[in-house]
Amino acid sequence: MEDDPNPPPPPAAPAAPLPSDPSELRSLDDTIEHFIGNFGLKQLIQSILLSFTWFFDAQQTFISVFAEAKPEWICNDHFSSTTCNSTANICRLPDESWSWNTPAHASIVSDWSLECAGPVINALPSSSYFLGCLTGGFVLATLADSFFGRKNTLVLSTLIMSVSGLLTAASTNIWMYVGLRFVSGFGRSSAGICALVHASELVGKKWRQKVGVFGFLFCSFGFLSLPLIAFPIRGSSWRFMYMWTCSPCVIYSIVLYFSVNESPRWLFINGRRKEFTETLRSMSSQKNINLTERFFENCVPENIDDDRRIYSILLEKKWALRRLVALVVVGFGVGMAFYGMPLGLGSLSFGNLYLSVALNAGSELLGEVLLFVVIGKLKRRGSLLGLCLLSGVCGLASVFAVGSKGVEIGLELVSFFSVCIAFNVLLIYVVELFPTRVRNTAMSVVRGSTLVGGLVGPIVVGVTGGKNGGSLTYGVFGAAIAVCGFTVVLLPETKGKTLCDYMEEEEARDGEVISNGV
Repeated sequence: MEDDPNPPPPPAAPAAPLPSDPSELRSLDDTIEHFIGNFGLKQLIQSILLSFTWFFDAQQTFISVFAEAKPEWICNDHFSSTTCNSTANICRLPDESWSWNTPAHASIVSDWSLECAGPVINALPSSSYFLGCLTGGFVLATLADSFFGRKNTLVLSTLIMSVSGLLTAASTNIWMYVGLRFVSGFGRSSAGICALVHASELVGKKWRQKVGVFGFLFCSFGFLSLPLIAFPIRGSSWRFMYMWTCSPCVIYSIVLYFSVNESPRWLFINGRRKEFTETLRSMSSQKNINLTERFFENCVPENIDDDRRIYSILLEKKWALRRLVALVVVGFGVGMAFYGMPLGLGSLSFGNLYLSVALNAGSELLGEVLLFVVIGKLKRRGSLLGLCLLSGVCGLASVFAVGSKGVEIGLELVSFFSVCIAFNVLLIYVVELFPTRVRNTAMSVVRGSTLVGGLVGPIVVGVTGGKNGGSLTYGVFGAAIAVCGFTVVLLPETKGKTLCDYMEEEEARDGEVISNGV
């Protein structure tokens, strides 16, 4: 018998390139990599548009540093130094003996005479905002994973955040202001998370980490923009801060809706095959994309989780629950420090609020740039633990630096620099620890824990801000992040691993780790 002149080719080696026939692709990650693994111009534009959400997110989160600042006051000339002096308690002085150093409408504290309302009332607007973020996180979390989709949830979130921010500028009293800050936080709750998850699902594995850092860079620019806006209008009404930051966000929401594709991963998992194919075609250089029924049969596992059971799925799987609990604890400590530190800047002895906020924003931006360069080389677990400990040590050390303005602000900057990178590594870590089916929900739960920390942060500032030159506030933040950071050791390392789409796929990939309870 003669040898076949055209013998069949040998089986492909494990490291072989992806097959040219889409029907042979076995996973959604393979498909995304096959069609849009190369980072094209359209992906770059859409990633930047999505990541720009974080710019407005940061503005609304830290706008209270200026809008709710307690202005400096001076003694009126016709009162003697025995009656009124700089060390006196303003609440025990006659109203006619002192006056604000800036126009009363520059801050809600002076506008509505809240100087003697107590730390709880003064912390209420910021805490209300974070409570809204927490509430919205649980209410809106499953929308992006289930029927509503990534893009629609993101647009809805940014619209609620921006419109309620514009209405905040029309507040006539503290209670109306507090209520609208709650609504703004409610809308903001899912914005950054949806943007991060959505952007990471529009690109291949090689660019996923870099795209994740885009949002963090825009977050830094948003924070940095606040002193740049506030300084030129100092002395003007605090209401202008909301108008200048929220009006562009309304326009951005409309542009986002008409310019960004829905996540192909979400379309695929929710059975919207035609839209899935069209999205891949619009983003890929391969325009002749024809995905057959055989492809969908190969790519979809037999067991598909019910959208309405996303929370219960996370709770039923012991490995997922353990990961989630550990991340929630870390998130609480990181969130308290990240959101609380900027609010305490006014209580430090450094003095210049505009400069101190600009320095903090600059340190955050430096951290994001550094993270963008090294994220591909960082081990998630070790780096997150080290950053939490560094931030904690510097925060605790600032308690002993009272009286030295340079050392005090230096320690605060290093502490904030570390917690900013830790916050971003934490979010990237969550993306890699959970499959597509529950990723947005898990991310929202962890983000919720950071918001609980953020809710506690203003109270800590209000209670401890006037003690030990304001540095006691940073000692509390340092202790919190250092203690909470130790739970990172309970998590598996994810550096270099591919993203999974289903719980079963995650278990199959990490079977050995999961069987050991991690």
